[in-house]
Amino acid sequence: MKKKIVILGSTGSIGKTTINILKRDKNNVEILLLTANKNYKELMKQVKFFKVKNIIITNKDKFIIVKKIYKNRNINIYNNFNSLNKILKKRNTDYTINAITGLSGLEPTLKIIKFTKKIAIANKEAIICGWPLILNELKKYKTDFIPVDSEHFSIWSLINKTKSKNIEKIYITASGGPFNNYPLNLFKSITQKNALKHPSWKMGKKISIDSATMMNKVFEIIEAKKIFNIHYKKLSILVHPKSYVHAIVKFKNGLTKVLIHDTNMTIPIFNSLYENFEKKIKSNKIDLFKLNNLNFKKVDKKRFPALRILDNLPENHSLFETIIVTSNDKLVNMFLDKKIKFTDISKAMLKIIKYKEFLKYKKIMPKSIDQITQLSHYVSLKINTLRI
Repeated sequence: MKKKIVILGSTGSIGKTTINILKRDKNNVEILLLTANKNYKELMKQVKFFKVKNIIITNKDKFIIVKKIYKNRNINIYNNFNSLNKILKKRNTDYTINAITGLSGLEPTLKIIKFTKKIAIANKEAIICGWPLILNELKKYKTDFIPVDSEHFSIWSLINKTKSKNIEKIYITASGGPFNNYPLNLFKSITQKNALKHPSWKMGKKISIDSATMMNKVFEIIEAKKIFNIHYKKLSILVHPKSYVHAIVKFKNGLTKVLIHDTNMTIPIFNSLYENFEKKIKSNKIDLFKLNNLNFKKVDKKRFPALRILDNLPENHSLFETIIVTSNDKLVNMFLDKKIKFTDISKAMLKIIKYKEFLKYKKIMPKSIDQITQLSHYVSLKINTLRI
């Protein structure tokens, strides 16, 4: 029987990686639904290759264009995720991956869970801002969840359902990005070109800047805390420029486990699709040089001040995380638009999270998507009025 699959955000980097994995297994999979925002040309290539009958294009203009292109073909084209009831049956999907970026990925995550037996999530914002909502749906519909960020997939693999009380410490690794050894006295003159030049990973502009400030690791710590239900004090970051080790877990029984894989997203996605060695994937041989020169070190907060945000986070689920995500998104865009300096991103973040009007949200638990999106919109507008 063919494995029935849904890919949310199939034209982004995670989506395309998933597509490339499935191309090697074309005869054993049936893609029930693909979604995209604007990149309809890439989406059409995927539709043709897999003979997909259902697509969602959320951008209104691109939706109209594709509607005309497919006018006389047997393909169902929708403009939003309210159409899922028309496309899917409950528990009919074997595997869904959410590769949509940003807070816009939260709504489809919540809506798709009841239709799928397993969901793999690569969307940081959905987990950080809406984890209580996601967890409720997962429990309600008994849907399996796998995180596919390389670090969180590694932790998930290492702990293998071990209870959090039996875990002593979890270490997430960070490459250090382009500024791991950059002279501190030159930080004020960092350009976009400097910041976008990641030494280990090929990524989009937004995530590349987050890596350069190490804000991505702040997000990953928050994700790990929520996914694995573990206290912040048990989570740490280690700088590891070779990006060979993705996570280290120390257990209370004295064992410490380390997970290594090639520096790409193919392996975590592949293993979320095919568990228990169901399929084989081509990968590099173990690199003894890297193993003998792992070069771990603690993070320098003078170099990466964004990490001080972790000292200001509540242990409970709260709307405060939405403030952090939205503020960072806004500030990164301002840097990419050349409105602020690179060093202003972290500096402004540390100011924003201490604003009195935002502190109250540390005690408010997210209860709906509307609550999260409205707060996000408010924070974005508020930042427009600030002097940075």
